[in-house]
Amino acid sequence: MHSVATQVNVIAIGYAVLVTLVALVLTVRRAERPTWLDSMAWMLELLVALRALIGFGKLLDGDRPESVSTYVGYLVASVCVLPIALRSVADDRGPWSTAVVAVAALAVTVIGVRVQMTAS
Repeated sequence: MHSVATQVNVIAIGYAVLVTLVALVLTVRRAERPTWLDSMAWMLELLVALRALIGFGKLLDGDRPESVSTYVGYLVASVCVLPIALRSVADDRGPWSTAVVAVAALAVTVIGVRVQMTAS
């Protein structure tokens, strides 16, 4: 049976893929960034923050991966990417701001995969 950390990470990766695809479709259609896409991105941020809390809890519990510094770096980076991206396009609702959300969500997806790989 998979641990809670693995399950949350898989859910976060899946949701990050969904946000990436939705933002990419909106970018290709050159649509303005809808407010519900911001809500999706903040929901992804909540999942990533939950994953980070669980990951740090595992470290405190003594369950350490081979490279602790890499694992911690990925956890911290995953929490920082979306707020920085969303804040940088806060005043712009144009199609390129949607592309920024797509790139940030893609980065969170890749970081999530790397977290899974380093946690094993």
